[in-house]
Amino acid sequence: MEPEACKIARLPEELLSAALARTSPRDACRAAAVSPAFRDAADSDAVWACFLPHDLPPLADGELLAPAPQPPCKKDLFLRLSDSPLLLPDKLVSMWLDRETGAKCYMLSARDLSIIWGDTPQYWSWIPLTDSRFSECAQLLHVCWFDISGKIPCKMLTQDTIYTAYIVFKVNENSLGLDYPVQEASVSVGVTNLTHLVCLQSNDEDEREAGAVPGHYWPVRPHPPQRTRRRNRRAVPHGENVGRPQKRADGWMELELGEFFNEGGEDGEVSFSLMETKGGNWKSGLIVQGIEIRRKKSG
Repeated sequence: MEPEACKIARLPEELLSAALARTSPRDACRAAAVSPAFRDAADSDAVWACFLPHDLPPLADGELLAPAPQPPCKKDLFLRLSDSPLLLPDKLVSMWLDRETGAKCYMLSARDLSIIWGDTPQYWSWIPLTDSRFSECAQLLHVCWFDISGKIPCKMLTQDTIYTAYIVFKVNENSLGLDYPVQEASVSVGVTNLTHLVCLQSNDEDEREAGAVPGHYWPVRPHPPQRTRRRNRRAVPHGENVGRPQKRADGWMELELGEFFNEGGEDGEVSFSLMETKGGNWKSGLIVQGIEIRRKKSG
């Protein structure tokens, strides 16, 4: 009797492609290892065209590989778009595709955000960093009114997808006032506004050092006085429901601002904010790369 694998291999490639196009990029890659017939179908443009968003935003010049004699196949294009972030034409926003689902993900640069006092050199400065996706990052010198916000049109995101927003940052070793009082993070879509408490800097010494930036890279002027800095350096107990930062694989830190569901056909905007304006405490030593919006991982 003919083995089952051989019977499957005799199915028309168009039929195999139609079936695989209804799965996911991960499933298509796994199917390619089943047999040569499955590999031909799983690697076909008919399958990977279904995984690529039909409304991909335009990219900045030179972000994709140099033009080849023939356009890249759909699978290669998908893998390139999901391999690392690519800049949009204004170079203030980067995007990439989630490799598991093909959902569009973005990072809004610090320059694309609204930072209260951000254009006042006394309070914030703008610095280039070699490990940033963008040409400059925002460095907090000292403020007592801390307020960062951003927004993105819902239509730029993938419909019917749950997203999570994060602020991506580093902390100078001479930082001040980022651990207390805790900050308020919010995500708003339409009439829905979700708010929770977060803390940019952990009280744990090891976690603080993990996200620290050597002080001689970006010196912060000594203000307020040293005795106030020492007072704010003491460990302050936080509640269990206060969100804390996590170390990223790229060396930066990230702090979750919240999650939201981007429903199909939504024409509005998603807004994000991180603020602390009630305590009146001076803050310094924060370096902001931007706000990242990516698909929430399942499980």
